[in-house]
Amino acid sequence: MARINYIELPSTALSASKTFYAEAFEMTLVDYGPTYSCTVSGDVEVGLQGDLGAATDAPLPVILVDDLEATLAAVANAGGVIVRPIFAFPGGRRFHFRDPSGNELAAWVQTKG
Repeated sequence: MARINYIELPSTALSASKTFYAEAFEMTLVDYGPTYSCTVSGDVEVGLQGDLGAATDAPLPVILVDDLEATLAAVANAGGVIVRPIFAFPGGRRFHFRDPSGNELAAWVQTKG
């Protein structure tokens, strides 16, 4: 079953944001390259996107799915607008879409191994 398992936040000051979440909420963040860091609790994760060219303007809900291609087709068939086609990143693959109200979300699959 698909579920939101990430909320990705744009971060104009990645180091300061990491320190803030660690100190304010005792979150442990793991770096995935120089511009991305996230929690790895196994629940709903918080991702900090420091690459402002890749970041959205608002928090980005990210939905974990089993089949990315089938989900892309289902989103398009249901009236969603694909705004960023499937791409790979460290740990998985995803695409971005807008729902009928204009909210941007992403769907992703985790890479095995």
